[in-house]
Amino acid sequence: MTEPAPEHPREALPLDSTAQLLARITSQLGTQLSLVSLNGTRRPMHRTRIPGPTLVAVAHGSRDPQALRTALELLDRVRELRPGLGVRLGHIELDEPLLPDTLAGIGRGEAVVLVPLLLGRGHHVRHDLPRAAAASGLRTRVAAPLGPHPLIVETLYERLVEAGWRDGDGTSRSAGVVLAAAGSRDPDSGVDARRTAAMLSTRLGGVPVVPAYASAATPTVPAAVRALAARGRHRVALASYFTAPGRFATASAAAAPGIAAAPLGSHPAMARLLLHRYDQALTAAAPALDALAHAPLLASA
Repeated sequence: MTEPAPEHPREALPLDSTAQLLARITSQLGTQLSLVSLNGTRRPMHRTRIPGPTLVAVAHGSRDPQALRTALELLDRVRELRPGLGVRLGHIELDEPLLPDTLAGIGRGEAVVLVPLLLGRGHHVRHDLPRAAAASGLRTRVAAPLGPHPLIVETLYERLVEAGWRDGDGTSRSAGVVLAAAGSRDPDSGVDARRTAAMLSTRLGGVPVVPAYASAATPTVPAAVRALAARGRHRVALASYFTAPGRFATASAAAAPGIAAAPLGSHPAMARLLLHRYDQALTAAAPALDALAHAPLLASA
């Protein structure tokens, strides 16, 4: 038995109304997707642009695709900590977007703070970033490199714990740590690495921490391991003093005789440090750009 037809059957939806409905659904879906970051977490809603300089994080760049993903995840954390702040990424080499392209995409005459995702003083910080700033046509300031800083030391410690380090290891007379860094010909870069090693040693309860380098400086990771062994320190862990995965980080980890911690990466403390360097640059005097500003851009180290 069939059901009786309704007294007032619903009229078919006009074609133009259907199109409007689909457009609304598409718009709402786009809005929802814009609130999801690359790692699948939800971004804060009702983001209002904060008036002030854009933060341009400057990464070195790597052929390892994990390096770019790590940088993007770190900047997502920065945006979550300070909703509305303009945050962009530029690379010195190897990865896109390159720094000059990032700066070219910012309105001419706007204010920008370049925050290097680098861990110490060196050629890139002293020369490449000021040159890029001068060539951009923007009102720029260059922040200090991320290290040395206690927030980095805390991140190094937590990465070691994640890799298997235990607080009790700090009391063992056979334990030691190699702080593996990229290396630089700039002597101040070595000073910064040694300072970080001393701070990490204190954080680990006095365990010897020897800085070692993947290039341009000595000792190498294997040489640092041998130096610790000569002091009776045969249980050696590696602390990865790199902002992201890459060739140097991988090679250093492969040379570790014991546990090898992950790079600093997108740890929450690193996002806080990025904003700290940004704020410091805003309150400091604008950097002086010397004659090197008009030399060829981004010369290699």
